[in-house]
Amino acid sequence: MSGNNSYPLLETIETPEQLRLLPTSDLPQLAAELRQFLIHSVATTGGHLSAGLGTVELTIALHYVYNTPEDRLIWDVGHQSYPHKILTGRRRLMSTLRQQGGLSGFPKRTESPYDSFGTGHSSTSISAALGMAVAARQEGCNRQVAAIIGDGAMTGGMAFEALNHAGHLKSNLLVILNDNEMSISPNVGGMHNYLAKILSGKLYSTMRDGSKNVLSIVPPMWELARKAEEHMKGMVVPGTLFEELGFNYIGPIDGHDLPTLITTMKNLRDRDEPQFLHIVTKKGKGFPPAEKNPTCYHGVTSFNPETGELCSSSTTPSYTELFGEWICDMAEQDERLIGITPAMCEGSGLVEFSRLFPQRYFDVGIAEQHAVTLAAGMACDGLKPVVAIYSTFLQRGYDQLIHDVALQNLPVLFAIDRAGLVGADGPTHAGSFDLSFLRCIPNLVIMAPADGNELRRMLYTGFLHNGPVAVRYPRGSGPDVAVEKEMKELVIGKGQVCREGRRVALLAFGSMVAPALQAAEELDATVVNMRFIKPLDEPLLIDMARHHDILITIEENAIAGGAGSAVNECLHKHAAGIPVINLGLPDRFVEHGRHEELLAQCGLDAKGIAKTVRNHLD
Repeated sequence: MSGNNSYPLLETIETPEQLRLLPTSDLPQLAAELRQFLIHSVATTGGHLSAGLGTVELTIALHYVYNTPEDRLIWDVGHQSYPHKILTGRRRLMSTLRQQGGLSGFPKRTESPYDSFGTGHSSTSISAALGMAVAARQEGCNRQVAAIIGDGAMTGGMAFEALNHAGHLKSNLLVILNDNEMSISPNVGGMHNYLAKILSGKLYSTMRDGSKNVLSIVPPMWELARKAEEHMKGMVVPGTLFEELGFNYIGPIDGHDLPTLITTMKNLRDRDEPQFLHIVTKKGKGFPPAEKNPTCYHGVTSFNPETGELCSSSTTPSYTELFGEWICDMAEQDERLIGITPAMCEGSGLVEFSRLFPQRYFDVGIAEQHAVTLAAGMACDGLKPVVAIYSTFLQRGYDQLIHDVALQNLPVLFAIDRAGLVGADGPTHAGSFDLSFLRCIPNLVIMAPADGNELRRMLYTGFLHNGPVAVRYPRGSGPDVAVEKEMKELVIGKGQVCREGRRVALLAFGSMVAPALQAAEELDATVVNMRFIKPLDEPLLIDMARHHDILITIEENAIAGGAGSAVNECLHKHAAGIPVINLGLPDRFVEHGRHEELLAQCGLDAKGIAKTVRNHLD
């Protein structure tokens, strides 16, 4: 891709220092080449596309104006950062994106000095940037700090906590709101770009500060002037909120207008106070399929860069799709069912539910804490909320899960997607810890399905239960089994013996049942689909201990504190003197790669399980 001279200007840029040597007249051509390179690169590797296409001009302007990496850029959320990676020495490595041993799909401090802060979850950039601005002040240096936050991330309360604190500290900080929604597009144009240049410039700043000094001698006159300025700006820009938080608000401006971006940023760079720059971009810009359907091209598999046609994927329904079917079926039967998601409608499989039951569907934005407590409030007054959430994002609502749901023993069903390793998205999105942090919570029932049919049964069982329930399931598809539409309830706390064998019993949880069955054929081992992490099937465990020489627990979760630990505690309580080996995710963050590669690396594929058992038997 880099050897055919299709990108004559881009190929001369290996570092931002080289970018800053270009005349501004060359930057539009660079933006065009960068956009085309990004499309063709992601078409091969897959990854996040729409967001990066919208930040091409912004990325160029930031590295053109700021002295990176000495000046700090913090991207929020990280999938905006592909153009940043390309311009900071990683263009030739983009073919390895999200592959084992290759580039991460998110900013990563160990990957490049230009990645000032690792991101994957949203709404963290302003807090991190403020911390860096405070550090610069403590060091007495003039290092600049900019946080680039996507509009979706502004729905997270953490962003406003940081804005409030930054305004109080009066730190030298620039916050850029990358707004790619269409609702305010009529406000973008020549007048607003002109006003942004004026309001960010030294003349306006000097006049404003000088007037403040003069009029402050007569307090009523200063207050009148302050209100007049606020109302004048409020008529042309939606920035009153940010002004009240202590920021100088500029915008909205066209985020694809390079001259305006560069002029405005240069003006803001020289002002030692909190600045808030509001830009408007088009998600998917420059690639018609992504412009038409930015959600579809938010995160993609490989695709045809000419037509946008996505490469075919598995025909077996994914766990996410099966959850989406179940919640629609269940909602038909029970009008109390409410669906809640923290900004993951498509990812959690709620698109059809939101269409069929719009009055019972709540997308709360990137606000996981609110999602959980909202569900708790609904459950208090007779509704049956189902919170569809990724495992990694549930971590952000942990206090609410304990304090607002479990402590009050409220009937909230948590449908926890992306449990275990998630492949190419890597450790920021892996659901490696949910069994460990869930099973210590009183009142909570925890289940893990071995296949799609069992998922439906567990969801139904959890929905009927009069207390909090978590059903955790992995990304992608499970074993290809027939899925029954009929709702069937499971007996809570009962496992299932799938295969009878000798000497060794493999106690498998959820996604590990399938590889355990494969390994058992070689080992002639017993396989138990445990189904429940809490409560455990204690009678079944004791029976396994009596009739086998060794027990092997297998889970796609951290070994520390996970399902295997629960088995250990149970056997210790019953004084069952039998060797137990716990298999699971190691005590480190597992990097990105194909899911099957990562499982093999952790010894959780059939071959790895069999090898571990043989070693212990020997």
